[in-house]
Amino acid sequence: MQKVLGYMLTWTTYGNWLQGDRRKYVKNGQILDPNPSLEKKNKENMKYPKVSLTITQREIIKKAIIEESAVLNQRIYAIAVGRNHIHLVTDCNFISAASAVSHYKNAARLAIESNGFVSRLWTKGFSVRYCFDKNQLNKLIQYVTRHNSKSPRVYPGG
Repeated sequence: MQKVLGYMLTWTTYGNWLQGDRRKYVKNGQILDPNPSLEKKNKENMKYPKVSLTITQREIIKKAIIEESAVLNQRIYAIAVGRNHIHLVTDCNFISAASAVSHYKNAARLAIESNGFVSRLWTKGFSVRYCFDKNQLNKLIQYVTRHNSKSPRVYPGG
């Protein structure tokens, strides 16, 4: 069995990238094709407004995730906090991806709520890409770094 060196975690803000989305979407680990009627139904069923993070909110979330990584003793290699999603590349430090995402989402939610945010922040679930060798890990770090080139947000401690 190969050792997991790290993983890239991705999750979205509420109301973004719904099931059926034209950009494709992930369900139960599978990438599925667009389904306009499903996306329309999901939009109709939304109970809260779609969330698009401001620059200030992104910085609050980034800081909260970095602080939570110290609590989890998890090294961040790269982080991108966008308007509607998060990419985070870390070592796994024997923490399951699901547990890590739960911690990060909760820490970010508490931080942003303490700064006046009132609504549903995150969608359910997340995506994970496991890295079993340094080459895979470096590719994911580069992906997040390129993602940041539009809006630099790489964690310098990585």
